[in-house]
Amino acid sequence: MTFKIPIRLSGLIMALPVVFLIPLTACSNSGRQLPDSVGTHLFTPVELPEKLEFAGEKVPLEYYDVRENLDRELLSTVYFHSQTIRYIKNAPRYFSIIETILKSNGIPEDFKYLSVAESGFDVRAVSPAKAVGLWQLLESAAKENGLEINAEIDERYHIEKSTEAACRILKSAYQKYGSWSLVAASYNGGRAGLDQKIALQKVKNYYDLLFVEETTRYVFRILALKLVMENPEEYGFKVEKKDLYPIVETEKLEVKGPITDLAAFAIGKGITYKTLKMFNPWLRETFLKNTARKTYTLKIPEKDFRTKTN
Repeated sequence: MTFKIPIRLSGLIMALPVVFLIPLTACSNSGRQLPDSVGTHLFTPVELPEKLEFAGEKVPLEYYDVRENLDRELLSTVYFHSQTIRYIKNAPRYFSIIETILKSNGIPEDFKYLSVAESGFDVRAVSPAKAVGLWQLLESAAKENGLEINAEIDERYHIEKSTEAACRILKSAYQKYGSWSLVAASYNGGRAGLDQKIALQKVKNYYDLLFVEETTRYVFRILALKLVMENPEEYGFKVEKKDLYPIVETEKLEVKGPITDLAAFAIGKGITYKTLKMFNPWLRETFLKNTARKTYTLKIPEKDFRTKTN
């Protein structure tokens, strides 16, 4: 399309042609945006499943408010592309550990997505409330469930031990509430708060209770993660096997005494201090006094692990 625009030059007015290039592939005849090969994208609503379960319990999608809550979290998960792709790439590395522990403790596998909702696979995550690790455990809850926390060691950063502790918390909550969705709600909002809401509102169903916004969204966020991570291509994510982050094999090394210098110790094992902390983030100091002479198990990665690919 060409227009002539008048230009004033030294008292003269000249009409110069200006050409506007309109990409024909960007819009349809109706004016709606269409996808094309040069980067124009079509953003659409996300289709909800016809039926859905959380930990074997039916999600009442016949309720419009339940559908809308799920829709909100599914849209957030699907259209936060970079974060969701990272979750998918990280999943084999962490789920290969978490799934086994959940199963051995009788916890439904869907709770692996709770750990993603809590920490996004960030083992070193620390919340404003000082909750720590994959499962975002507070110090009091962690100690009550068998984790060691002191100046040198914080087992909330220990993937296996923190998952075991989370399982104890989840199992205890299920014995109290008899509902896995309420268990998840209590994990987010605390049992005292949940008990208060159940007593005040006189119902004992997650989908019937009125919560603060964070707990209202919580189970739906877990469900959205489950839907997308179980069927990524259905939601537009194509992550090939070669793109997944590799699972690094490690050997277990028992330590029964003190380590005065973890950097020197690491070099003696053929790795660096950085690598030692990468695989054992629960070590919080540059040394391990271990005055009680406890036995600790360290992970030492396989040789040449940094060049490993899938």
